[in-house]
Amino acid sequence: MNWNTITEHISAATGQAFTAQSVQALSGGDINAAFRLQDTHKSYFVKLNRVERVAMFAAEFAGLQALAQTQTLRMPAPVVYGQSNSHSFLVLEYLELGRSHPASDRLLGQQLARLHQQVQPYFGWHRDNTIGSTLQRNTHTADWLSFWREHRLGFQLQLAIKNGYGGRLQNKGERLCSELGVFFTSYMPTPSLLHGDLWAGNAATDRQGQPVVFDPACYYGDREADLAMTELFGGFSQDFYAAYQEIWALNEGYRVRKSLYNLYHILNHLNLFGDNYLRQAENGIIALLSEIGVTRS
Repeated sequence: MNWNTITEHISAATGQAFTAQSVQALSGGDINAAFRLQDTHKSYFVKLNRVERVAMFAAEFAGLQALAQTQTLRMPAPVVYGQSNSHSFLVLEYLELGRSHPASDRLLGQQLARLHQQVQPYFGWHRDNTIGSTLQRNTHTADWLSFWREHRLGFQLQLAIKNGYGGRLQNKGERLCSELGVFFTSYMPTPSLLHGDLWAGNAATDRQGQPVVFDPACYYGDREADLAMTELFGGFSQDFYAAYQEIWALNEGYRVRKSLYNLYHILNHLNLFGDNYLRQAENGIIALLSEIGVTRS
C-alpha cells in the first residue's frame, strides 16, 4: 500500500504536514480494512475499501459531522475522506480506548437520550448512506409507517429476493409490511436524530472514562430503533438503559416494536452474510405476526 495520497490529504485537511512513520493494521471490522497511521506527534485511524466505495465514506463523514454538531455524544473527529488509484479511504481522529464502567454507561445513556431530542419535521436524512455496506435510503418522508415500510423493511426484502431468498420469507414479510399500523395504534414516533447502527461493537470508553461511539448510519427516525439495536447483539448495561429512561422514558409498546426494528438489521445481515440469518429472519417475522394475531399463512 502506498500511503502518500492519504498522508497528503491529511496534511491538506489539517494544515499541518504529516508523514506516516509507522503503519499498524487493526482488527475488528467486517466491511473495511483499518489501520493506525502515526508520526512522532500524531496518530490517525484510517479505513480502506474499494475505490467505488468512496460514497460510503462520504456519508459516514457527514454522519460524524452531524453527531458532533449536536454536542451530545462523543465520536472520533472526521478528518478527511477521498480515494487513491487503488482505494477509497476515511481518516478519523485516533482515540485510545479504556474500560467501560457504570458511570460511563450511565453517561452514554443520558447522552443518547439528548441526541434523540434533536428533531426535524420529517423522517429520513439529507442524503442516503449505508448500513454495513448496504445502501440505506433516507428519502424525506412525512409518515413513519411509510418510511419504515418502504425504505427499511421493504428495501431489505426486495434485496433478499435479488439474493435468492424468496418464498416463505417474502410471503410473511409482505404480510407484516401490510400490518405495520397495528404496532402504532397508540404511539406516534418523533423524528429524532439517530446514530443508526448502535450495537455494542460501535460504542466504547476512552482512557478518561468518557463514552465514545463509532460508525454512524444517521437519519431522523423513531428513537426506539436506536434503543432496539443496542439490545440486538449482546446489549448494553442496565445502567445505560436506566439513565436513558430517566431523561426520556420509553413507551410501553417498545417491548414489541423493538423486534420490528431489529428485523431490519437481521434482514441486512442475511443480505450481507447469507444463509445463517435466514431462519432468524423468518422466525422474527412469524413472531411479530403472532403478536398482532396474524396466524394465517
